[in-house]
Amino acid sequence: MNGSLVLRNARLLDPLSGEYTEGDLRCVDGRIAEVGPGLRAADVPTLDVRGAVVLPGLVDAHVHVTALTADLGSLPSSSPSYVAAHAARTMSRMLDRGFTTVRDASGADFGLADAQAEGLFRGPRLLFCGRALSQTGGHGDSRTRGAYAKEDHPCCAGLGRVADGVDAVRTAARDELRKGAHHIKVMASGGVASPTDRIDSTQYSAEELSAIVEEASAANRYVAAHAYTARAVNRALELGVRSIEHGNLLDDTSIPLFVEHEAFLVPTLVTYWALKEEGREHGLPESSWRKVDEVLNAGLAALERAARGGVKLVYGTDLLAGMHRHQNHEFRLRGEVQPPLEVIRSATSTAAELLNMTGQIGTLAVGAHADLLVVDGDPLADLEVLAEPKHFRHVIQGGISRGPGSV
Repeated sequence: MNGSLVLRNARLLDPLSGEYTEGDLRCVDGRIAEVGPGLRAADVPTLDVRGAVVLPGLVDAHVHVTALTADLGSLPSSSPSYVAAHAARTMSRMLDRGFTTVRDASGADFGLADAQAEGLFRGPRLLFCGRALSQTGGHGDSRTRGAYAKEDHPCCAGLGRVADGVDAVRTAARDELRKGAHHIKVMASGGVASPTDRIDSTQYSAEELSAIVEEASAANRYVAAHAYTARAVNRALELGVRSIEHGNLLDDTSIPLFVEHEAFLVPTLVTYWALKEEGREHGLPESSWRKVDEVLNAGLAALERAARGGVKLVYGTDLLAGMHRHQNHEFRLRGEVQPPLEVIRSATSTAAELLNMTGQIGTLAVGAHADLLVVDGDPLADLEVLAEPKHFRHVIQGGISRGPGSV
């Protein structure tokens, strides 16, 4: 459902140039139709936002909207309808926090994306990958050591699917693409929330990863890889993966590979901060909680190294369960290393580039989706403006003011 709207007397922020212009912005049928001073608009709702800054709606490129608990292994035993209800509430609150587009990094499917697009519930535009591909015993294999092999029904909730061997990963990738995946997610190293792997492991053979990349490329899609260590990050980049998720333990050898392959890094600093502070309260098993320290302190150093080396950085949070409420805190953490404009770009124009939506989101250009954030304060001077939704006057989605709500 799209609308028409005029914003008057705005300070319009262009994330690419980092410059403000004073003027009006007119939305027609959910798109930005005109930008300039004194725009005419008859019989169209008007908002006078004098004194406020208008910037594009924010993008979070690493979310798990179905993760109602930090005990990810328990999700397959949850009712899919119960998980969907939780996801709808989670997405509604994301919209209140200024995020008008999110990329789900495993768990969400075409049903949630279609329901949001049809207006069955309020929430950000949802780009999904379906289930993440994992080797047996990998980061997407939630079974404990004593569990027997079993196949989860495809309608069960869960974040990952196990596939081993070149033929099996091709089939799995094709199946997710068949269901409309915007990207393919692959587990290329160990992780925090998985019970049987080591963070410093590499996962999947080069042949398997290459097959997954080939299938995604054939469908004009791309691969996002969960990877922590330089060894895992570097081999994924060399094999054609487009975005690295987390990357906390990368090193100086990784930076030229990002640049050479025009790849993206999606750090998710806030999730480690939140998992350490309150992960166990939200179901994170003790064994996983003990892994957090391995990546927590390295995250800022990796971000600084990547920023200094010219890597394309994208905003992501990776929060689980009740920790989703910390989604905007990532702005504060990034601000410890990056200037405000670079952080804003990571959640707007650079995110749009990763999502293959340049000119559609993350910009105030004519023709883009009229997804806008109206804030009190200057985010170029103080990222706290974006880190605290109390500074938001309006969240506008498709030319309709959704209004701030409970965050």
